[in-house]
Amino acid sequence: MSRKTLDEKTVNEEENQKATTAAVADEPQAEAIVPVETSNPAEELERVKAERDGLVDRVARLQAEFENARKREARERNDFREFAVAGAIEQFLPVLDNFQLALKSTGSAEQLRTGVELIVKQMEEALRSLNVQPVESVGASFDPRVHEALEMVERPDLPDHQVFEEVRRGYKIKERLLRPALVRVVNNPQQKEA
Repeated sequence: MSRKTLDEKTVNEEENQKATTAAVADEPQAEAIVPVETSNPAEELERVKAERDGLVDRVARLQAEFENARKREARERNDFREFAVAGAIEQFLPVLDNFQLALKSTGSAEQLRTGVELIVKQMEEALRSLNVQPVESVGASFDPRVHEALEMVERPDLPDHQVFEEVRRGYKIKERLLRPALVRVVNNPQQKEA
């Protein structure tokens, strides 16, 4: 090899070494425990005590950071819950206003009934905007996951275990049941259970 090639190779190796050293220096390093050769046990003891004190301080700081993060998360969760509740309540305030107007009304019973039906529609729309859906009941087969049977009534004209009357409507939000529907169920002794 020529002298020029050797010099270029040496320069390249030195540049690679400097780049590697710089890259390693930029990375966060864990504190390495480097064994120190010492002949004096008192110096060794002092070094170990200083290292222990540093680690105890570090653990205390980490515990404080963890506790602060836990408190911050609890506070943010509570703020979010309050925000969600406020959004839901805001949907129902116009319904409450209309109920109060209906109570002050001096119209006939038929007018009052029409007003209450409009308020019920307004309430259903508010529930729908919150993704709350009624549980399907009348005409459906009894499903113990979404229906609660109030009583079984013998009816030979309807299929066995069919819901024929809804006493109280049930609701769910997406697939989560909020409240089961309270229903009356058909018991048809003429039909055999499959």
